[in-house]
Amino acid sequence: MTRRIPHWIDGREAPGTSGRVAPVFNPATGRQTGEVDLAGGAETDAAVASATAAAKEWRRASLSTRSAVLFRFRELLHDRSDELAAIITAEHGKVLADAAGEIARGLENVEFAAGVPQLLKGGFSEQAATGVDVYNIRQPLGVVAGITPFNFPAMVPLWMCANAIACGNAFVLKPSEKDPSAALFLARLWQEAGLPDGVFTVLQGDKEAVDTLLTHPDVAAVSFVGSTPIAHYVYETGTAHGKRVQALGGAKNHALVLPDADVDMAADAVVSAAYGAAGERCMALSVTVAVGDVGDALVDAFAARLPKLTVGDGAHADTDMGPLITREHRDRVAGYVGAGAEAGATVVVDGREADVPADGSSSARRCWTTCART
Repeated sequence: MTRRIPHWIDGREAPGTSGRVAPVFNPATGRQTGEVDLAGGAETDAAVASATAAAKEWRRASLSTRSAVLFRFRELLHDRSDELAAIITAEHGKVLADAAGEIARGLENVEFAAGVPQLLKGGFSEQAATGVDVYNIRQPLGVVAGITPFNFPAMVPLWMCANAIACGNAFVLKPSEKDPSAALFLARLWQEAGLPDGVFTVLQGDKEAVDTLLTHPDVAAVSFVGSTPIAHYVYETGTAHGKRVQALGGAKNHALVLPDADVDMAADAVVSAAYGAAGERCMALSVTVAVGDVGDALVDAFAARLPKLTVGDGAHADTDMGPLITREHRDRVAGYVGAGAEAGATVVVDGREADVPADGSSSARRCWTTCART
């Protein structure tokens, strides 16, 4: 039986009322593990109304009160990071070490936000002009929203919510519908840390929820991380409705390997950066550019390392690379390998048809790559 994954509104789980749901899978096995509610306009309005009421009270909380909540949240997140990592692995697929790494990066943002008394200091300049003094103060906006991607279901929300809440705002999180459970875990930690109900909201959903947030008159600002086309859409729609918008689009790194490089060191670095989190990091190395005559030696070094990577269920300790999050993502990557071969590349190590056990175990060894000799 699959579990239902609801919203978190006004300090408690709130089952969806739109009648729309989306399946949630364990990508290592392909089995459906849950159904996530998808918010309609009415549910989004209710979530924003709850956050708006909470923001009016939270903005009046003293800096020491906010800081105390942040410190408690930080301790809870630190102590229960293994639980959160397991949730991330079960829905995203990345190995536990990768999941723990993203939580650690998120913790850095929480620790930064805990210093809110220093962050919110204003300034005063006496006699900036004759008889004119100038001062500046920093005040919360009210309700701010975060629209976050599937590849970092804990780190990216923590980038946004910790600082927004520390500054006196109420925060509405719209996580990816592909791996929504980490957001609910964070919501429970915030409540346990003493954050007033309504200050942190989780609104599960898809484009309908996003569009309502982008156009809602009570949402003052939106932060987004995702693909570049959607980043354009979020920025244009949000700013057209008078909101402050931060829209971060897709990014993939290139590695440039020069002729005098240490080939073994370069190969280790590229393999780690390309295959960690199954290449689903924003800054994964998707392309290696070999300069001069280093190319053949570099390809040989890749070919020696890639078959040693163990691919399987990220929950298993001996797994080096977990699955891609959905079948569609897997097919897209396979398409890239095929396109490289059709364009004249030589596929040196090919994992497209590798036999990975149906139970998601990591007893099979395989890897995805296309290494070109041209």
